[in-house]
Amino acid sequence: MPKGIFKVPTPVNEPVKQYASGSAERKELQAMLKEMRSKELDIPMYIGGKEVRSNNKVRVAPPHDHKHTLGHFHKSDKTHIQQAIDAAMAAREKWVNLSWEHRASIFLKAADLIAGPYRAKLNAATMLGQSKNAYQAEIDSACEIIDFLRFNVHFMTEIYAEQPISSPGVWNRLEWRPLEGFVYALTPFNFTAIAGNLPTSCALMGNVVVWKPSNTQVYSANVLMEIFQKAGVPDGVINLIYPSGPDAAEVIFNHRDFAGIHFTGSTEVFQNIWQTIGNNIHKYKSYPKIVGETGGKDFIMVHKTADAKEVAVALGRGAFEYQGQKCSAASRAYIPSNLWDDVKIFLTEDLKTMKMGPTEDFTNFINAVIDEKSFDKLQSYIEKAKADKGVEVVAGGKCDKSKGYFIEPTVLKVDDPKYVTMCEELFGPVLTLHVYDENKFEQMLDIVDSTSIYALTGSIMASDRYAIELATKKLSNAAGNFYINDKCTGAVVGQQPFGGARGSGTNDKAGAKVNLLRWVSPRTIKETWVPPTDYRYPFLQKD
Repeated sequence: MPKGIFKVPTPVNEPVKQYASGSAERKELQAMLKEMRSKELDIPMYIGGKEVRSNNKVRVAPPHDHKHTLGHFHKSDKTHIQQAIDAAMAAREKWVNLSWEHRASIFLKAADLIAGPYRAKLNAATMLGQSKNAYQAEIDSACEIIDFLRFNVHFMTEIYAEQPISSPGVWNRLEWRPLEGFVYALTPFNFTAIAGNLPTSCALMGNVVVWKPSNTQVYSANVLMEIFQKAGVPDGVINLIYPSGPDAAEVIFNHRDFAGIHFTGSTEVFQNIWQTIGNNIHKYKSYPKIVGETGGKDFIMVHKTADAKEVAVALGRGAFEYQGQKCSAASRAYIPSNLWDDVKIFLTEDLKTMKMGPTEDFTNFINAVIDEKSFDKLQSYIEKAKADKGVEVVAGGKCDKSKGYFIEPTVLKVDDPKYVTMCEELFGPVLTLHVYDENKFEQMLDIVDSTSIYALTGSIMASDRYAIELATKKLSNAAGNFYINDKCTGAVVGQQPFGGARGSGTNDKAGAKVNLLRWVSPRTIKETWVPPTDYRYPFLQKD
């Protein structure tokens, strides 16, 4: 068989289309939205490359128009979970033995399919199923998933190229093996790109995958699976199922061949998974890899030398893009007393111009939160805040779920920097801020660092370089992604690898080589060309 040391195309970040009025991409996306809204899909599971239906159907609806039906997906039971594992294990040997360049080619093709003929369809599915506006869908379900696929192929080749040194008469080499078993990918609703990256990053490194998306992301997950099949992912390599969390846990975490989990979701769920794996550790063939990105209580820390307008824009975008449902969304802020009056004016003026409504209307900046459970939780926090004497509702506070799950962008000003909404993750369009004495910056940094169990993202805004350095050092463990004079959202693959520590996860940085290293098990191979023929060493000789 011919061989070569192949170089993959150099990845560059996918350009973000703007969807301006009259543009070709806007017209194409609007037509696709209309087409997809007009159909009711019957969404199957995909096990071993086959469409599987249970006839236990779950309705899918847009969060911003919950009386409209987009389709139904077939709920999985325990037998389907076992079938998915069996299909993955049956596919494993051929997939492991496939030359790496062919794995690379499959996922590079998937990236090009998304960049080209599937761009509008995947964006439209994300807009309808997850209530993202056109721009938020574009940076997620087009650009970020394309970047994940292309950069991961590049990172894979860097890993394979990492080899040990050799001494005279010896050749040392490393073989980067897939994990021995199957990987479970458990993905969230808020980013189609994450839902696509978690199974594909594992599969790219030669693993087989059982994939369970969030129920509220199934609509776009179905399009991703269509793309993966079109790109040539072999049957059984990625198996898409929709079981309940407890059913999945019971079957998967008791299986001898469970080799790892790639997770994005809540901290509580991840901790329970970790505990379950620990309790079952004696059942597994090897120690499973546990990789997770979980919650956040992300902050913007403002120094007295910051620009008030820049702060207001960072707060508005960071807190309210995609209704605050990004893992990185700004949900707490600390404003110095000398800037508060100006920041308040600029922020409230911006909020007055942010239109709220369905994603199909491109003039809407704010759309709906993901489902009724999220709506009810957020409304409860807002109503309690309204009744608290130590809280001022600076903006928003209205909630309406009659047509869609709409919550106004809400800004709470609290007297207590450790008020409940400064500490607990809400995952919605609620920003809580505390105005502090402008001369107590350093003391405030200690409060920022100690307020939350999380450590995902955060930012410092200042023009004083000494203040920036102080904040960067004192908050070194408070955020895995730290921003200077910017909002705390918007990580780009290949530029700012994403992930946090403390209660925010294992910090295995999606969009970086370090993440892919978790899905391989290296084997060292030492070859000696002229082995010794005598056991005796020179030191044994007599004087």
